[in-house]
Amino acid sequence: MKKAPIGWHNHSNGNGLVQDTARVDLTAFVDDDARVFGNAQVFGNAQVFGAAQVSGNAQVFGNAWVFGNAQVSGNAQVSGNAWVSSPLYIQGSRHPLTNSRKGHIQIGCYERTFADWKKHYKAIGRAEGYTPAEIKEYGQLIDLFITIGK
Repeated sequence: MKKAPIGWHNHSNGNGLVQDTARVDLTAFVDDDARVFGNAQVFGNAQVFGAAQVSGNAQVFGNAWVFGNAQVSGNAQVSGNAWVSSPLYIQGSRHPLTNSRKGHIQIGCYERTFADWKKHYKAIGRAEGYTPAEIKEYGQLIDLFITIGK
């Protein structure tokens, strides 16, 4: 685990909730409905907001942001320019789509990069028996994921 800085407090610099023995340093920010609890630590310009939760012995530091409905727990460490957020999930007419990790989309049980889906979605759709309307739908959803996920 990374060594914690001096200057800790057990309250947020925003409207978020810090409980138990969790610590947030003076340069970090916890806001909205976010919760930091257990022995978790947030420091070094990190931000936790939305409905995110950081718990257990987890550490969020550096310039990392944890937001949405994301949960960081156990002995996890999120740092640097990492993004941790609830994945985008859309139920298409045939299969669900989710951004399974940064720069990737999972459609049904197939995961590919943004670029790979963009290049091959028509051929994949035809091979899977999608109708032309479904192929068009998934092409538009892939474009949406690419726009949001950048």
